[in-house]
Amino acid sequence: MGKRLAGMFWALVFLAVPVLGVATFAVAPSINVWLPKDVSEHGRQIDSLFYFILVLTGVVFVATEVLLFWFIWKYDAVKQQGPATYIQGSHTLEVVWTIIPAATLLFLAIYQMNAWADVKMRRPAMAPTVEVVARQFEWRLRYPGRDGTLGTADDLFLVNDLHLPIDEDVLIQLKSMDVLHSFFLPHVRIKQDAVPGMKIPVWFKAREEGAFDIVCAELCGWGHYKMKGRVTYESRAKFDAWLERKYAEQEATQPQSEAADVALVR
Repeated sequence: MGKRLAGMFWALVFLAVPVLGVATFAVAPSINVWLPKDVSEHGRQIDSLFYFILVLTGVVFVATEVLLFWFIWKYDAVKQQGPATYIQGSHTLEVVWTIIPAATLLFLAIYQMNAWADVKMRRPAMAPTVEVVARQFEWRLRYPGRDGTLGTADDLFLVNDLHLPIDEDVLIQLKSMDVLHSFFLPHVRIKQDAVPGMKIPVWFKAREEGAFDIVCAELCGWGHYKMKGRVTYESRAKFDAWLERKYAEQEATQPQSEAADVALVR
């Protein structure tokens, strides 16, 4: 009797796994434990791809757990009277369970091509809006000066305080000064490694105003946990006004000749 109860217990445990798993995903959005708010133009594509894969893998997960429950319940050793029978293998079955996952992965690779191209291949034809340089343990920012050209003496230098306009394409030139970092903007569904020695373009279009975190998503040293910046998405008028204030502050605290020397060093 004790063995039978133990078998029933483990069968119910395997059944509880998919039940609790599905319930967790169902409840999570209502308690704000889910994806961060999307404020980007392309984020809907990324989220749709995520949900499609989640449902696909979720169905397989639930089916697998239900089958485990059924086999444990039906073939409980206590209830079986005769000797166990064994199957030595099935070549047909092995081919089937190899082809189905391979076909699924091929379908996903084709299904996500357009979303991947929008984020990683279809670069807008424009000059960089800002240069972001990852450095242990901060984000160094350089905006083009009033001449509109990045890399000249009147460039604007800031740290951890990124501002970008909404409703227009933004092109970021991403670099790393030391080790591998990962530039992560969850609210616009952007995550890109910053690789030492490389200039990597990152582009997107924000649709809503707001202030959000910049996160490093790659373990980059002892201070990785505090490598956090702030990005503010705002209207073009507010962005231009902010730039003018920062230009004035930089010019007031740094003579033009010194600014040029610093720009050359950086």
